[in-house]
Amino acid sequence: MTVIPENELEFRFFRSGGPGGQNVNKVSTSVQLRFDAANSPSLTDSVRERLLKLAGSRATLNGEILITAVRYRTQERNRADAIERLQGLVDEASIKPVYRVPTRPTRASKERRLEGKAKRSTIKNARGKPRLTD
Repeated sequence: MTVIPENELEFRFFRSGGPGGQNVNKVSTSVQLRFDAANSPSLTDSVRERLLKLAGSRATLNGEILITAVRYRTQERNRADAIERLQGLVDEASIKPVYRVPTRPTRASKERRLEGKAKRSTIKNARGKPRLTD
């Protein structure tokens, strides 16, 4: 698990809509977290590549990841939510994918498959109209 130091994170705060009454018009509770994944010394190259791919539209062309948190009514909770979501992305990117090693079917499995097809064929042929034989 890769941990991102807080000095690599940049926060911007702004006013948001949603619940909160008059508080919404006065207090900057929404948080935009900006993380420069392309230049981060905390990430290995493979994790960085997977992270930018996972981030999708949240990643800019410069390799920065933007996460906007507006879920809660307080700045502190939105800030924590943004950090948690980034950490979730980093944790997911830290998991190395398991590659499937392609194998060839055995002779026995080929024979079982062909026997099953032949059996099914005889069952279906038996469903037809009875044929008159001389």
